[in-house]
Amino acid sequence: MNMLGDNGILLSGASGLIGTALLRAFSLDQFPTVRLVRNQPDSPNAINWNPNDPKDLPGLFRLEGLSAVIHLSGANVSAHRWTVAYKREILQSRVQTTRTLVDLLHRLEKPPRTFLCASAIGIYGSRGDEILSESSPAGQGFLAETCREWETEASRAAQAGMRVVNLRFGVVLSPEGGALRQLLPIFRSGFAGRLGTGRQWMSWITMDDLVRAVAYILQTESIRGPVNLVAPIPVTNAEFTRALAHELRRPAALPVPRFAVRLVFGDMADEALLSSVRAIPERLASSGFHFDHPEIKAALRAIL
Repeated sequence: MNMLGDNGILLSGASGLIGTALLRAFSLDQFPTVRLVRNQPDSPNAINWNPNDPKDLPGLFRLEGLSAVIHLSGANVSAHRWTVAYKREILQSRVQTTRTLVDLLHRLEKPPRTFLCASAIGIYGSRGDEILSESSPAGQGFLAETCREWETEASRAAQAGMRVVNLRFGVVLSPEGGALRQLLPIFRSGFAGRLGTGRQWMSWITMDDLVRAVAYILQTESIRGPVNLVAPIPVTNAEFTRALAHELRRPAALPVPRFAVRLVFGDMADEALLSSVRAIPERLASSGFHFDHPEIKAALRAIL
């Protein structure tokens, strides 16, 4: 981290799963970090902001000359059933907050050198067995359209001279939250199994590799544009199910049929649970990044 200089990083979404992990890593490295928070600041290193108003930031001067911005804000995709209202919240919480933050950065005399903005491999849509790299075109569906608009807003930071990177996250594996934390009690109970046919591809990454990859991207000036933050060996849902059950020493012989997944989760089933996204980290691999956990069995063993 010390290769970034001494000016610090601005972090939004610091209370989320990924934000918390990054904040912990920056703290361990004694790297200065300023958090954007929506509530009353709880420390001198926090700044209150209104994501809907680019003119309402009394502490704007504190953003002058920062090394980088990492923008992670957004409503949790899997936290609620996808009603019309919640889909609107998912979209606005990403697009509007990014627009506001970029507008704020445009007001600076000395903007940060680098702008890292969250995105997701959902931008590719469900593509079956097709191998998807950063050069693959966007797909169809709500998540794909959300990610397209999200990345379009982030790209405006380049107009202020910033290096822009779109962090296209896959399924992040961490026992502290996200999909894995939700799955562990089900698998430990023995009442688990593949979803649908189980043939849909799942592109994943451990939290440790994700944090290392973000630090690597911050330090590698040649990396710009979209970056797939996924392990180099994606797996099918059936393969993941077998690997997790084996690691927990539990059976996983109760498949959940597609109609049941759709009945419970609605639109989210087709776009998040039954969709097939076989993404690979071509840009990270070609730039020389090394994954500590490239293979799912060893990754789950290390995590659990």
